[in-house]
Amino acid sequence: MTTNHRFEHARWQARLDELRAAHHVPGAQLAVLIDGQVHELASGLLHRGTGMEVTTDSVFLSGSIAKVYTATLVMRLIDEGRLGLDTRLVDVLPEFATPDPEATRTITIRQLLSHTGGVTNDFNYDGGRGDDCLAKYVAAARDVPLDCPPGTAISYGGLGYVVLGRVIEVLTSRTWDKALEELLFTPLGLERSMTLPEEALRFRVAMSHLGESGADPDPAPSWDLMPRSAGPAGRVIVSAGDMARLAGMHLAGGLAPDGTRVLSARSVAAMQQRETDVPDKWTVYADGWGLGWTLYDWNGVPGYGHDGAAIGQYAYLRVVPHANLALALMTNGGSARLLYADLFRELLAELAGATMPAPSDHVLMNNCYRDHAQVNAAQLARLLPAD
Repeated sequence: MTTNHRFEHARWQARLDELRAAHHVPGAQLAVLIDGQVHELASGLLHRGTGMEVTTDSVFLSGSIAKVYTATLVMRLIDEGRLGLDTRLVDVLPEFATPDPEATRTITIRQLLSHTGGVTNDFNYDGGRGDDCLAKYVAAARDVPLDCPPGTAISYGGLGYVVLGRVIEVLTSRTWDKALEELLFTPLGLERSMTLPEEALRFRVAMSHLGESGADPDPAPSWDLMPRSAGPAGRVIVSAGDMARLAGMHLAGGLAPDGTRVLSARSVAAMQQRETDVPDKWTVYADGWGLGWTLYDWNGVPGYGHDGAAIGQYAYLRVVPHANLALALMTNGGSARLLYADLFRELLAELAGATMPAPSDHVLMNNCYRDHAQVNAAQLARLLPAD
């Protein structure tokens, strides 16, 4: 289905500028993919200390949206017959373990992708900078207790996505970083997508900012504190335009713009099928989980997406299949959730006929991402001098 909407670049640029300033967000990027065309907008500053302006080719930290990239890679391995959704994890990664032997034996790839494997989001381990960082993480995670028995409830599990990153490494004989580059970034022509800080320095990079709500935040003393081993769950460095192009591959049934098949149509559809409901809307403000995607129902209009956070930088991705629409927003501080809520509510209503909850309905939404930010802030506090 096509929308026949003409994207009014100047009007939405003005609205982005207005809302960004109102919510004290130093800098933002917006990408709108509609009917196969990507419109890219930029507003504000990458760094309030230097005055460097945001451009459409700048890159930001995308936090937990990295899970969508990891899930997409896993589905590609399933397409190639190297893996199945119901493959037991220990059958492809014998070194994986939990303190519960029965759970260890039964956890499946599907469960990790849909956050129903019972693993936690609260295990932060630095596996170092070497190519063995994920292997070290998996070894260290063997003693980490489960949040709940596998298959009994939804439990947002970053640990599970790092483990999936290690599965990718074992089956492709590449690091997760290299697999992402060669199997996703390159075939999709994503020139402003990367995973390592040293790669980001080729581009204009958004600085993280921290501060109290309702005021302009200050540059953080550190850009990013996540170790390399957190990559599959929490670090892809990307422009909003490139993120929208990844979503465009999913909208196109797994095809790259040049017709290259990246994923099978079957895998694309499977990722969007509901695996579990989300009864607690305050944990993740969504209606359900698919395989890597959070699932939404905006008054009868279905969609999917993901959010992410990393040291004051917040990212939002929403996709509406019936409207051939994807929205990607990157920010670097301030009241980014309010900017997202106001801007996406208007965009979804006009371009997709979707009614998203008003800000008052989700002031406390996405606590799991808020918790990420609190963990990061606690780590950051240890870098600061004592009063």
